[in-house]
Amino acid sequence: MSRSVSIDSSSWWRLVALAVLWSGVFFFVEVALRELPPFTIVCARIVLGALVLVPVLNWFGMRLPRTIGDWIPLAGMGLLNNVVPMSLIVIGQTTVSSGLASVLNATTPFFTTLVLAAAGDEQLTARRLLGVLCGIAGVAVLQVPDMIGGAASSTGVLLCLGAAFSYGLSGLWARRRLSGVPPLMAATGQLVASAVVTALIASVIERPWTLPMPGPTTWLALLGLGILSTAVAYILFFQIIARSGPSNVMLVTLLVPAPAILLGRSVLGESLEAHQIAGAAIIAAALVIIDGRLANWMEGRWRTV
Repeated sequence: MSRSVSIDSSSWWRLVALAVLWSGVFFFVEVALRELPPFTIVCARIVLGALVLVPVLNWFGMRLPRTIGDWIPLAGMGLLNNVVPMSLIVIGQTTVSSGLASVLNATTPFFTTLVLAAAGDEQLTARRLLGVLCGIAGVAVLQVPDMIGGAASSTGVLLCLGAAFSYGLSGLWARRRLSGVPPLMAATGQLVASAVVTALIASVIERPWTLPMPGPTTWLALLGLGILSTAVAYILFFQIIARSGPSNVMLVTLLVPAPAILLGRSVLGESLEAHQIAGAAIIAAALVIIDGRLANWMEGRWRTV
C-alpha cells in the first residue's frame, strides 16, 4: 500500500485559491436555476470552460489527443469529475439549499480517503481520518442554522452525497490513469470530453434552444461558473494533484465555506455569527491535523526533552 503524499507550501496556496474559485459555484448555480434547467446549466458551465482552455492549451504548444486510446483516460475523468457530480449537485440544488449542498459536498475528502484506501493506493492513517472527520464537523457547524431551518429533501441530500462519492472515485482515476499527464492537458481534455456528453444529454432532455433567453444576471452566473469556477479552477486542481496527490486536492471542499462566508460578509453585508467563527476554527484545526507537520514537530520536540 502506498503512503499518503504530503502537501507542500505551494500546494497549500493553490488549495486556498481553488477554494475561493469554487466557493462561488453553489451561489452561481442557485442564480442560474431561476431561469435554466439543470442539465443546460451543467452543459453551459463545461462548454464555456472548454472554450477557454483549448486556446490556452494551443498557446502553450500542446494539442489534444488524436487517438481513442489517449482519450479514454480523459473521458473517464470527465465523467467522474464533471458530468456525474456536477449534474447531481445541480439537480440536488433544486430541492436543497446551496448552503446544505456545500456542506454535503464537503464530505468529498472522506469519500476520497476511503476510496483510495480501499483500492490500496493510499494508507488510511488514523491522523488523516481524524482530520477529515474533524473538517466535516467544522463545515457542519458553519451551516448549522441552514441545516436546521431549511427544508431538506432526502432525495436532494442523496444526490449531493452521490456527487461527493463520484469526486472520490475521480481521485482514484486521476492517480491511476492520468499520472504523468500535464495539468493543463488533463484539465482541457476532460472538459472537452465532458462537453460532448453534456451537450448530448441537455439536447435530448431539455432542448436548450427552445428555452426563453435568460437575463443578464443568469449569463453572468454562467460566465462565473464556466470561466472562474471551471477553467481557471481546473488548472489549479490538476496542478495540486500532480504535486500532492488526489486525496490532498479534495481537501479543498473543506476550505470552500470559509471564503464563501467572507465574500458574503464583505460583498453582501452579511453578519458574521459565532457559529461561523467556531466552524472556521474547527476546519483550521482539521487542516493542521491532516497536514501533520505541527504534530511531527511537536513529537520531535518531545523526544528531545
